[in-house]
Amino acid sequence: MGNAAMCKVCGSDKGLRTGSRSRLDQNALPDYYCEDHCPVQTPLFKRLVVGFVRSGGISLTISAHGPVSSWTCVCVDLCLRGPVSAWTCVCVDLCLRGPVSAWTCVCMDLKSSRLGALNKLYSDSNTSFLRAARAGNIDKVLEFLKGGVDIGTSNQNGLNALHLAAKEGHVDLVQELLERGAAVDSATKKGNTALHISSLAGQVDVVKILVKREADINSQSQNGFTPLYMAAQENHMDVVRYLLENGGNQSTATEDGFTPLAIALQQGHNQVVSVLLENDTKGKVRLPALHIAARKDDTKSAALLLQNDHNADVQSKMMVNRTTESGFTPLHIAAHYGNVNVATLLLNRGAAVDFTARNGIIPLHVASKRGNTNMVGLLLDRGSQIDSKTRDGLTPLHCAARSGHELAVELLLEKGAPMLARTKNGLSPLHMAAQGDHVECVKHLLQHKAPVDDVTLDYLTALHVAAHCGHYKVTKLLLDKRANPNARALNGFTPLHIACKKNRVKVMELLVKYGASIQAITESGLTPIHVAAFMGHLNIVLLLLQNGASPDVSNIRGETALHMAARAGQVEVVRCLLRNGAMVDARAREDQTPLHIASRLGKTEIVQLLLQHMAHPDAATTNGYTPLHISSREGQVETASVLLEAGASHSLATKKGFTPLHVASKYGSLDVAKLLLQRCAPPDSAGKNGLTPLHVAAHYDNQTVALLLLDKGASPHTMAKNGYTPLHIAAKKNQMEIATVLLQYGADTNILTKQGVTPLHLASQEGHAHMAALLISKGGQGNVQTKSGLTALHLAAQEDRVSVAEILAKNGANLDQQTKLGYTPLIVACHYGNAKMVNFLLQNGASVNAKTKNGYTPLHQAAQQGNTHIINVLLQGGAKPNAITV
Repeated sequence: MGNAAMCKVCGSDKGLRTGSRSRLDQNALPDYYCEDHCPVQTPLFKRLVVGFVRSGGISLTISAHGPVSSWTCVCVDLCLRGPVSAWTCVCVDLCLRGPVSAWTCVCMDLKSSRLGALNKLYSDSNTSFLRAARAGNIDKVLEFLKGGVDIGTSNQNGLNALHLAAKEGHVDLVQELLERGAAVDSATKKGNTALHISSLAGQVDVVKILVKREADINSQSQNGFTPLYMAAQENHMDVVRYLLENGGNQSTATEDGFTPLAIALQQGHNQVVSVLLENDTKGKVRLPALHIAARKDDTKSAALLLQNDHNADVQSKMMVNRTTESGFTPLHIAAHYGNVNVATLLLNRGAAVDFTARNGIIPLHVASKRGNTNMVGLLLDRGSQIDSKTRDGLTPLHCAARSGHELAVELLLEKGAPMLARTKNGLSPLHMAAQGDHVECVKHLLQHKAPVDDVTLDYLTALHVAAHCGHYKVTKLLLDKRANPNARALNGFTPLHIACKKNRVKVMELLVKYGASIQAITESGLTPIHVAAFMGHLNIVLLLLQNGASPDVSNIRGETALHMAARAGQVEVVRCLLRNGAMVDARAREDQTPLHIASRLGKTEIVQLLLQHMAHPDAATTNGYTPLHISSREGQVETASVLLEAGASHSLATKKGFTPLHVASKYGSLDVAKLLLQRCAPPDSAGKNGLTPLHVAAHYDNQTVALLLLDKGASPHTMAKNGYTPLHIAAKKNQMEIATVLLQYGADTNILTKQGVTPLHLASQEGHAHMAALLISKGGQGNVQTKSGLTALHLAAQEDRVSVAEILAKNGANLDQQTKLGYTPLIVACHYGNAKMVNFLLQNGASVNAKTKNGYTPLHQAAQQGNTHIINVLLQGGAKPNAITV
């Protein structure tokens, strides 16, 4: 064996033998152990006996040889109880995985001294393992883990390998330990996790790894310390920022009441304070530090901020009455959150108890709104004004009543809060309690003799408000206290009207039970059934009818519930009303029936219902409009079709002589026009003034309808009573597209009205140069005269339409054509003072000395008008200054 061989346990070189190894390690060099004389080896390595008693008198014995670190394959003896000589054993190979310390067994046969040797061996191995972890020696750590050391092994303070590696910033080792199953949130005896320890040490990279591994970022140690608190305490700004960004809660305080902000302030870590304050206001209104402390009830921070030293605040010393942009002081904030402790501190340090914010809000309003009764009591004890009003007229009692804080309401009432105080809208605390369905608050107010029928500026009672909101219990309470069920608001609405409008069925039934009138009328004549019908509340309509409501009562516009249901498109309500005998042809203002209204809105299903119940399809309004006229105007083709199927006439005319086709042409309802023409409506039917649908389409520039009419045989030559054709109208209105279409269908460009006016006359008078050019290109004659002798150029000269005059002149218009009274275009231009036209005509050769039949020249006209500029132009053009009239 060689002189170098020694027992691996006691160091002896006597009686050596080779120790057994695992089957997985047969090729390794042998370890040597001494024989029976070895004080450790004999019981420990020759035969280690570990056992535990099983039921039935059987014990399990585990035997192993070799050093502890190599125990991976051992013998298991199953033994019957009794003397050793009687044991019958079977040896079985068994691979036990994991460290020896994890074996669930108790050493029964070892003497205490030898058991101590085993424990010492374990202890030395664990200590070395932890030292390797602290040093960041990954190889050593892995070697110990492979040798069976428990990854969760800890020292006497509960620090394990992960804790030590985290503290020292060994990033790779931390990752390796976590990969091998180290518990990320395992805690020391003081409750510190690896995240606590790395945050305290400022190991930001380790912190990031632990957070990504879902470490509890807000875990608290025994004293309530969080990782964020520890980082803030030690001024580790990067760690603080990272923890905040990943959900660190800076509101969590220690057992002593210190928050991260408080400890940072105390330690004078100004940059950390800034980070904490910045984070605390992200996405919110930025608050000063003292306001934040007030919000968190952080008396420690608040006290520190109010101290007179240079660390009182990062920016400047915080004053107890400093306000936010909205005018709120720290006391307002404390009142909001009910933080009595910090509020007391603030008041003791001089906070103004009734400091008024921008909207007139004092801390007592805030506390009352939040129902913070203790805070309300504190503020009142410190002298806060119980009747103080906000800008909108809210008192603290309003605030408490609106929010339903009965204890606060009771306290305020006991302290003498004014019950009759009004907001700017006239709302009392009772109105607000009713609005919020706060039964107990209503009771308190009524018990303190609040008037049950107190009204707002709009004469709304609390019962109106409760009915509006559908608050059954409050409604019943008010009615039981003899609230008037028929109280009328300023617009005449009773609580029943409001309940019907809002579909509050139970409240409506309750009101009727307590005597509310179903025939009550508003200022506009609406009864509850009008309101319910318009809103489409079928159940309420039925209930009203069952209780005797008339379906035919009319409002001031003459409309019945059926009119209103039709207007709102409430099909089921219409059906219900008709089944219950409502007048189908009831006439409202201007003789409109429900059918007119449904036709206007295109409510086809309602139109069908009305017709099925014998509604008159040709009922006419005072202006002669039938439902078909109205459908045509609104382009409701489906409704028009239903009406025609029911026998509605397409030939009836309004008082202005318009048929439904005229109306469709006026409003550009192409589909309805097609339908009417398909049903044989005459395309050239003339109204009172002789206007055909084509005239109307041209006037309103409805090109597609005009084209449809022409395709269906409408004549482009038809004249109205004044002789206007559709082309005259298109020319006057400068409807280029329609004019083009009319010309394509053969419209005459030189056709004369009764006054001898052509389309070119009208285009020239209106200054439509492109239209004039179009008409001329299609044969329009520029020298055609009206009955008074006016040409197109005369009209252009009258209106100073130079661009049109240029086109006319280029196309052969006579510049000196005279009217029957002898007026030339130049004389006309001078008469109207149109200098540009005068210049144009003179430049193009118009006679400067032409005379009317009375001997008037252009110069006479200019002189008569006193137009010196034109006089000078004419004189320069050769006008005779001494010309004499006849």
